[in-house]
Amino acid sequence: MNWRKQIVSLLVLFLFAVPGLGGSSKQLLLLGQSPDGHPPQTHEYMAGLRILAKCLKPVPGLEVKIIRADNPWKEGPELLEKADGVVLYLAEGARWIASDSRRQEAFRKLAARGGGLVGLHWAIGTREAEPIDGFLQLLGGCHGGPDRKYQVIETEVQVVDPEHPISRGVDNFRVHEEFYYRLKFAKPQGSIQPVLRASLDGQWETVSWSWQRPDGGRSFGFSGLHFHKNWSLPAYRRLVSQAVLWTLGLPIPKKGLPVEVTEEDLKLKEG
Repeated sequence: MNWRKQIVSLLVLFLFAVPGLGGSSKQLLLLGQSPDGHPPQTHEYMAGLRILAKCLKPVPGLEVKIIRADNPWKEGPELLEKADGVVLYLAEGARWIASDSRRQEAFRKLAARGGGLVGLHWAIGTREAEPIDGFLQLLGGCHGGPDRKYQVIETEVQVVDPEHPISRGVDNFRVHEEFYYRLKFAKPQGSIQPVLRASLDGQWETVSWSWQRPDGGRSFGFSGLHFHKNWSLPAYRRLVSQAVLWTLGLPIPKKGLPVEVTEEDLKLKEG
């Protein structure tokens, strides 16, 4: 019967040698940066990504790497070539991508092969208008240009579609936040699906969205997470964690992903 054991062994080796077979993990890059000049407790990119990484750690079939992507980030294009998905939590993400042609091409290739793309807070933005159109092709939404609007406010936030997988286990809540709003979205109109909306300037504004891209991949954006303390909200952690899973095509529990963290996890640390 030794020949049967040899065949089984060869089959196992084959499954794990071929990409996409044998349970190979999805590769996720969490891209952050050093402080960008905002006051402490705001735009704490690396600290926020460490919390997100802990929330995602128990997910089977997912390998997460936290990477500091300060310019010039020369190794970036090579890292992106091996990734299945990316989370951007850094300064002026639209301008940052457009500022390097190799980086921009690497993001385009990632999207073209169906990679998952997630943008958080200032990573969905640009002060200048020029990078907006290219960024919309990747993330579907952008807080950009001289007419961009933002507001620090305590306000109500509503889940737009409780049936969306990203929204599982997320209820309406109230939060003190700096939200970007009146966002620019990809066309055709209606291709973007709002996930959260907030009461701003007397009306409901989309502050989070999902997008099934024309290339077959998925993107998600959230204009909140200015304040580091908001990572303490289970609704925030679950929203972002489940958005990551959705963009990667990974399953999301019916009652929502467990996203437990400790007080120590939420503290700001050096580095």
